[in-house]
Parts: sequence; C-alpha cells; structure tokens
Amino acid sequence: MQITRDNIAELLSSYQIKPDKSLGQNFLVNPSIAEKIVSLLDVQEDDTIVEVGAGLGSLTHYLDAYPNGITLVDIDSNVVGFLHLNYKHHNIDIINSDIRDYDISKFTKVISNLPYSYTSDILIYLLKNAKNASKFVLMCENEAYLRISATEGKNYGPLNIFIYLVGDIHKEFDVEARNFYPIPKCGSTVFTLDLNKQIERDKAFGVYNMCKQLFINRRKTIYNNLKNYLKDDLRASRILEDLGIFLSSRPEQISPSDYVRLYERVK
Repeated sequence: MQITRDNIAELLSSYQIKPDKSLGQNFLVNPSIAEKIVSLLDVQEDDTIVEVGAGLGSLTHYLDAYPNGITLVDIDSNVVGFLHLNYKHHNIDIINSDIRDYDISKFTKVISNLPYSYTSDILIYLLKNAKNASKFVLMCENEAYLRISATEGKNYGPLNIFIYLVGDIHKEFDVEARNFYPIPKCGSTVFTLDLNKQIERDKAFGVYNMCKQLFINRRKTIYNNLKNYLKDDLRASRILEDLGIFLSSRPEQISPSDYVRLYERVK
C-alpha cells in the first residue's frame, strides 16, 4: 500500500495508530521519494533484505516489487499489526522486535528510515553485526548525518572512525520535513554505506571501543587520554612516539588509520 499525505490520517485513525514520539516515528508520505530510496539498494537476485523500522510500509510498498526475501523489523506492535494485515500474503517476514535484539548477520542489504531518537545506537549495531551486508541505504535527520559523516572537527569521533574502517559513506539527497507525518522540526538526509566485506569487523569494533575511551576528554591531548586508558604514563608516551604521533595532538587530529595502528600496538 502506498503511504501518502492524502491517506495517512485515515489509515492512522482506522488502525488506531498514534505516532510515538519516544520511538522517533515520522512516517514518509511521499511515494516518489520512497521509490527513489528503495532504488538505491540496487537489489540483485541473490540479495536478502532487511528493513529496519518499517513503520506503515512507505518503503515496503516498493520493496515488495522484488521477488527477494524481505524481512521487516519494527519495535512497535501496533504498526507490526498493520503490516501483517497488509502484507500477510506476500513474500515478507514481519518481526516485532527491537532491531538491536535481532540477528541481522544473514542479510546482504539493509534499508531504514532510522528512528530519530536512536540513530547512532542503531547504526553502530548495524555496522557491528551486519557481517554479510554489502550495502546500507539509510535516512536520518540532517544534523545527524553531518555528525555521522564528519572527517574532522568537533563532530569527528569514534563513530566516524568506525564507519571509515568498514566502508564508504555517500550522501544521496536531502528530504524536506514536509514529506513526513507528523512533520518533524528538521529535514532528513538519505545516504548510502558501501561496505567492505573483507574487513575484520570485530577488529574495527575494537578500535571503535578504544576510541570511545580516548575521546572522553576531547580537550585533552591524545597522550593524556592514552595514559589514563593504559594507566601507564611511560608506555603511553613510548607507543605514541614509536608510531610518530605527536603527544600534543588532540584526539580529533588523528586519522582512522593511525587509530588502527594504535589499537594494534595497545593489544
């Protein structure tokens, strides 16, 4: 079923669904944008696809055109009931679950209008656990995308390093707030992540966890953060000097590849 600005209110009323602000529910109501987002998946014959936070099925309507196995995962039992009624005879599995409690390792493609309240948490879970995925097509708030895609400055941090290590991020297009119901305070950005399936995902996650500790005090030098992390002043200075990293550098001044080398030395 196409979800549009004209039918959204009636559908919500008929199925007694109320958008849940705590879940970050803002339903896409522009079919042409939904179709464009799904086309970015570049679905191949052997792809297995998971849609995270399917909502009322704005994207599902276009995913349903493919013969591939499609799995929808949504935490809201009300919208899951709606999806069951509208897609029960289709080649679609519908799961009522928090995506962070669901095994996504088998899927090759991931698509989602990321819930606004949980963008970073869900993205980290996907990056860590979608080990067979070659591509993500995701949408989030404009400001969240600026944080996610940063390569330097105040927004650059552990998540950006994690993304860099596992794939390539590309901005596709912006979506104005008026294309959602309820209308959010800001617009959204659609982006893709092309993933390197050869990457050591567990190692990349280890680098991410180390970086979380080294970015705790961003205003301190990498040396001060590393010595607190290692609880060893001398070892911290020796490692940084051996790697050619200035002890006076701030955490955001160090490249992802240098963090990998630092992780390997610390381990």
